[in-house]
Amino acid sequence: MKNDFVGRSIEKQILLDALQSNEAELVAVVGRRRVGKTFLVRSVYADAIQFEMIGIQKGTLQEQLEHFSNQFNIYFKPSVPYPVPKNWLHAFQMLILHFLDKKTDHKIVLFFDEFPWIATRRSGFLKAFGVFWNTWASQNNVVVVICGSAASWMIQKVVRDRGGLHNRITRRIQLEPFNLAETQAYFENRSINLDLYQIIQIYMALGGIPHYLKEVKAGQSAVQNIDRIFFSSSSIMKEEFDLLYPSLFENPENHIEIIRTLAEKWQGLTRSELTHATTISNGGTLSKTLEELVHSGFLMPFYTFGKNKRGIRYRLMDEYSIFYLKFIEDKRIEGKGTWERLSQTQTYKTWSGYAFENICLRHISQIKKALGIAGVYSETSTYRKKGDDENAGVQIDMLIDRKDHVINLCELKFYNTEFSVSKAYAQELRKRMQRFKEHTQTKKQLFWTLVTTYGLEKNQHSIGLVDRVITMDALFHEEDNWW
Repeated sequence: MKNDFVGRSIEKQILLDALQSNEAELVAVVGRRRVGKTFLVRSVYADAIQFEMIGIQKGTLQEQLEHFSNQFNIYFKPSVPYPVPKNWLHAFQMLILHFLDKKTDHKIVLFFDEFPWIATRRSGFLKAFGVFWNTWASQNNVVVVICGSAASWMIQKVVRDRGGLHNRITRRIQLEPFNLAETQAYFENRSINLDLYQIIQIYMALGGIPHYLKEVKAGQSAVQNIDRIFFSSSSIMKEEFDLLYPSLFENPENHIEIIRTLAEKWQGLTRSELTHATTISNGGTLSKTLEELVHSGFLMPFYTFGKNKRGIRYRLMDEYSIFYLKFIEDKRIEGKGTWERLSQTQTYKTWSGYAFENICLRHISQIKKALGIAGVYSETSTYRKKGDDENAGVQIDMLIDRKDHVINLCELKFYNTEFSVSKAYAQELRKRMQRFKEHTQTKKQLFWTLVTTYGLEKNQHSIGLVDRVITMDALFHEEDNWW
């Protein structure tokens, strides 16, 4: 088996720069459960990590201190094992004393994984860690890496800390799921040969989470893999939903309620609409919950074209959660061939259309590059206006509002062959464009842009109507590095 480390070029370089710099570094790595944070740090710093501790989920203060002591004795192998420290100030003093006489020309790396799990309430851990960094680590040849799946907790308690860690983070990595190009590279690295259409089908169900993608086997189609991963009697993915949110959020009930609500509202909901659709009142609790879900990558906020912040719609973007709630939970179906049967239903067609829309929204930079507007300032939004007795409504899946006085109105279509524009569909597109002009009063040039899997079958109805066509291969292009 080849080395599983693929992609992550930007994140890898950030870690290497920290290792090669001439000053102490405090690196925060943030990302959701199963996205590969620990694997990234261990892969890049394999020979440099001198101490590592992973927090114990729901562990007590005493259990965390005992775990620290065990790790200390395993890594440093003192002639007489050190006892369990009395508190976290004592624990960090143990680390300092160990390294005082260990002068080296090479940077040492100290790795604290699942940081939020260690910092239990009233444990004094964060305060002690701040003292450790400010009095010793920041003045020595050290890289301290702190890592956590509870993304919002990491940002609020560490990145935005107003206490001892205020402005102390020197580098930050927000580790996102694999994009399509990275997913393709990951499969190739594991000798899994799948074409782009097959990869997209798997991505729509599993997303770009490396731990989930490990379940994909060579020699099986997307349908066969999804069938086995989700619908076999021994499927581990049936339990993942119940583990996912409690592992990220201290009180996950509100988070789960929002996830379930948005799983039924695929065009997303505004904050006001969420208060009517859930039991969560429009206040601080809702703000905190939405912020945590956005920071953790489960929701994506989108502006409605022409509206201010109150027009933001929150859309569920987690592929696994959507798939689980639509096809797994409360469904007593399993066994070989289940997914093949389900893929013939209208529920599948509706889901696949939404899932492909999410893929396009995740890969907006690739779409802009394919349009040749990567260097043009633009804003991505959606548009939705309900109809009434006098005027028909209009909905645009995605639009790209460009500074060069152009708006691309995007249609996102998942098909297993070339997409064909019928006479009725052509008439509908023309009506929608006209309604959009009337409702928004825009003076910009409008272009219909089709993003689809296999392209467009040109006919008399599409000519002069669809201005640009982007096929799925464009979604697999690597993103340009930002440095």
